[in-house]
Amino acid sequence: MNKKLKIALAQLNPLVGDVSGNVDKLLKIRSKLKNDVDLLVAPELYISGYPIDDLVLREDFLNLVEVEIKRLVESTKDGKSAIIFGAPRRDNTLIKNSVYVVENGKIGAIKDKYELPNTGVFDEQRIFTEGELEDCVTIKDINFGLPICEDIWEKTVLDNLSKSGAEIIIAINASPFTISKISERNQITLSRVKETKLPLIYLNRTGGQDELIFDGTSFALNHDGNKFFCSAEFKEEVSILDFEKKNGKWIGNGSITKSSSEIERLYKALVLGLRDYVNNNKFPGVVLGLSGGIDSALVAAIATDAFGPSMVQSIMLPSNFTGQDSLNDAKDIANLLKINFSNLEINEAMRIVNKMLGKFNGKSFSPGITEENIQSRLRGLILMALSNRYGYMVLATGNKSEYAVGYSTLYGDMCGGFAPIKDVWKTDVFKLCRWRNENFSELFKGPKGRVIPENIITKAPTAELRENQKDTDSLPEYEILDEILKGLVEKEISVEKIVSKGFEREIVEKTAHLLARSEYKRFQSAPGPKVTSKAFGRDRRFPLTSGFRNWN
Repeated sequence: MNKKLKIALAQLNPLVGDVSGNVDKLLKIRSKLKNDVDLLVAPELYISGYPIDDLVLREDFLNLVEVEIKRLVESTKDGKSAIIFGAPRRDNTLIKNSVYVVENGKIGAIKDKYELPNTGVFDEQRIFTEGELEDCVTIKDINFGLPICEDIWEKTVLDNLSKSGAEIIIAINASPFTISKISERNQITLSRVKETKLPLIYLNRTGGQDELIFDGTSFALNHDGNKFFCSAEFKEEVSILDFEKKNGKWIGNGSITKSSSEIERLYKALVLGLRDYVNNNKFPGVVLGLSGGIDSALVAAIATDAFGPSMVQSIMLPSNFTGQDSLNDAKDIANLLKINFSNLEINEAMRIVNKMLGKFNGKSFSPGITEENIQSRLRGLILMALSNRYGYMVLATGNKSEYAVGYSTLYGDMCGGFAPIKDVWKTDVFKLCRWRNENFSELFKGPKGRVIPENIITKAPTAELRENQKDTDSLPEYEILDEILKGLVEKEISVEKIVSKGFEREIVEKTAHLLARSEYKRFQSAPGPKVTSKAFGRDRRFPLTSGFRNWN
């Protein structure tokens, strides 16, 4: 009986739908492994990519998946490492989320996911059918339990695997990033290890896919709950784990990569999410409006770190209400980031549009919100025109606080193909800017050192759509607003409960009203990466038309 075991964990970034490409990558990795590696493990639904949504309902797609699985099976005729990987599987008329074991030119075992999540961003019960409670699988004379992602979040599956004789648990995952997710995973896996007294390997995918980001951060625990391995965050990596059987227990050995702070992980996640969305959709670069404000400054920094300066086009689009400080700040950040910068005034365009509107239906109006929105929409028009002409993707620069209360203009500053900080609260925008000025990572392609002028961070936020305008003219201080919104959006608690925490009723009720009134705007907004526990979009779904009121 084997007393030593070597496992290669492939923390990879598959592209949804690129079945052949995903298999090619796995085969290339396998070909480079040494002969003493027993198992090569790839993440949940690696072959198809994840999240797969309704693509998995197509017959031609499932046919392709089956063809490529056969290619993986054929590769193992060489007698080298067995492969464990995730893929969708047809079971007569049903579709399962499955883990495959292939070895020596054969499919040695197939196990199906039992716990199908159906909350937040997960719709697995819509497209998959749950499997049966599975027993363990014997590979290299060792009994393995092979749960899939959600299977380890409840006791049932691992309890069954433990009773069926499992010696090592290998859990394959496609677990999306949120700020709190790493601590949640640590708590859950430690609980399962304490219950089963079995070593547990947690393999996660990495990369960005549409609105989801996967951080990787794979890890492993020995039977006593001690972590003996942790991979890097937000990057592809193949790691080797060595196991040895001592006194009837398998003991693992590996290296531990130092973890990042929450704000560092958040910044890296935003960079990776933007990078993969733009690159996988084959855009040659990005363009954004650089206003001299903190939101567009942060988006410019994230974009530069994602692609390097040459792929980032920044445009200053000033009106009569744009202050000289903003003009200077916009130019300063472009210089610090070394990105392309242009200044295109919109005053003449504003005059022409105002003249076109003139008197409508015989009525005349004093300047107001209409004229403010015209400025924003002219900027959106120009940015979209540049996108059409040169192929760049427009980045929307709004943050979660603004999107929540509708402090943004539909078809104006909300224009874009991707909104990198759509799920970032305004208070975190300030933290991210300060962190980036003091830190750098090998993941970044931008310049080292300070990249955001201090004046941008410290000055009062303003949309500059009228004279002497400040965000606080319409909104409470962001420290207050964000705490109220976190209660309403992420915790979904009542106005009364938020007021009971010491917030002014008038402010809370106004915020709740603005949140509800802006649902239609968010419905039409660009996608953006999910980083909080509840993001606008597929994570938080409310009716556009509703008679429910939680304010007086």
